[in-house]
Amino acid sequence: MTAQIALPRFARSGAGAVDEIGSVIDQLGLHRPVLVTDEFLVSIGAADRILGLLRAAGKEPALFDDTVPDPTTDSLEAGLRVLAEHRADSVIGFGGGSPMDTAKALAVLSARGGQMRGYKAPHVYTGPALPIVAVPTTAGSGSEATQFAVISDSMSDEKMLCPGLSFLPIAAIIDFELTVSMPPRLTAVTGIDALTHAIEAYVSKRAHPFSDGLALAAIRTIGRNLRTAYADGENRAAREAMMVASTQAGMAFSNSSVALVHGMSRPIGAHFHLAHGLSNAMLFPVITAFSVPGAEGRYADCARAFGVAPESANDAVAAQFLVEALTELCQDLKVPTPLAYGIDRARWNGLTPLMARQALESGSPSNNPVVPSVDQIESLYAAVFE
Repeated sequence: MTAQIALPRFARSGAGAVDEIGSVIDQLGLHRPVLVTDEFLVSIGAADRILGLLRAAGKEPALFDDTVPDPTTDSLEAGLRVLAEHRADSVIGFGGGSPMDTAKALAVLSARGGQMRGYKAPHVYTGPALPIVAVPTTAGSGSEATQFAVISDSMSDEKMLCPGLSFLPIAAIIDFELTVSMPPRLTAVTGIDALTHAIEAYVSKRAHPFSDGLALAAIRTIGRNLRTAYADGENRAAREAMMVASTQAGMAFSNSSVALVHGMSRPIGAHFHLAHGLSNAMLFPVITAFSVPGAEGRYADCARAFGVAPESANDAVAAQFLVEALTELCQDLKVPTPLAYGIDRARWNGLTPLMARQALESGSPSNNPVVPSVDQIESLYAAVFE
């Protein structure tokens, strides 16, 4: 069995890397990028900083700042108009996972057209797209290194996974200094999101040695640094470690896959408008406990890398330590249950059959060590709610 490996063409990483964005765009031979970001990054002056750096490099940038959390097909329309009016030759996704996913979708739709639902899995798109440069400001989604975009269908509320090489950024700028101002709540959910990516990439049925190395490195680093970054956002060493781990985890799952946690997370985000990292975190311990019997040894490896099981522990014990450690991590980082978050029980129960079907149809659960039935997914949603 061979593995297909896809990574950005190059990256700039480290403190101050964002200052080199002009030279990155120049190196790629691009001139008219659209900076795709959100209103918050505009309000704090971060977007103006990027635009200034691009202009200083002799480029002609434009701005699209109307991205929304968990982007929808409707939210893309204004961005497409900006790209067309500017005659853009590239897009820069600047922000968390949502601006980067928006940039990816705009890059494809502006070059090829059509509707976003035409690009969702199991379809894999490798056709024309504008070059994408990704500049993450959170340490979680890993979108700067993945060949996926996640967009919600405004008509059906389905959160669509859109895969293919055309969604992969051509370059990434990974500057941990952009994450130092992240509040503890965002640090927590994005950090757990990165850990979910790494563990699911490692236990996936599509894992292979290349993705394994990246996944275990990310798990090890997150285990040593997430709590520190959460407790002390000014700790530069922890921030840098989490940023690197997030990108490694993104590379791992982009070249392996995610699994049941993500399959069940997307419908929660679509129907209840929860941040992706938060819905992942709500699911993570329960779904891991369900999945352990299918890959006990792989989960044991994750436990040892995470630093919660000694090398001498047998696989069964180590895997159980991992489940307990994830439960404790979510408690320590104050991850709420859906009930504690304020989600209405009747609406949750009413949507559970639809969410279970959407989760299974996304394809991600088929990569899980234990492939669930629709009934089992419904039971898991019930277990997670409390």
